[in-house]
Amino acid sequence: QVQLVESGGGLVQAGGSLNLSCAASGIIFSVDGMGWYRGKQRESVATITRDGRSYYVDSVKGRFTISRDNTRNTMYLQMNSLKPDDSAVYYCKASVRSYDTTRNLDYWGQGTQVLVSS
Repeated sequence: QVQLVESGGGLVQAGGSLNLSCAASGIIFSVDGMGWYRGKQRESVATITRDGRSYYVDSVKGRFTISRDNTRNTMYLQMNSLKPDDSAVYYCKASVRSYDTTRNLDYWGQGTQVLVSS
């Protein structure tokens, strides 16, 4: 009984910024690893552990910043200096531990579209 709701996508000119958010809701014990993925191939863009360790694909290093607020089970992706090649549908993923299981399950958001014009 977990949902991930994404928001923050849109149309922006090259060099502009967007801030994506992904909020997990439902019956949740804890949200562990989270990440942002894009495109049909679900390229890993940025991931973050529960304690805040972050990892980025080389193409976005220095431009994107992933963060999370564990009190709200919410993850963010601040995207600066956007390029047309960044255009894609961005999906969030979260590893969620529920009360009724000892396993973590992965959940995906519905995707939010980012369009960067040149």
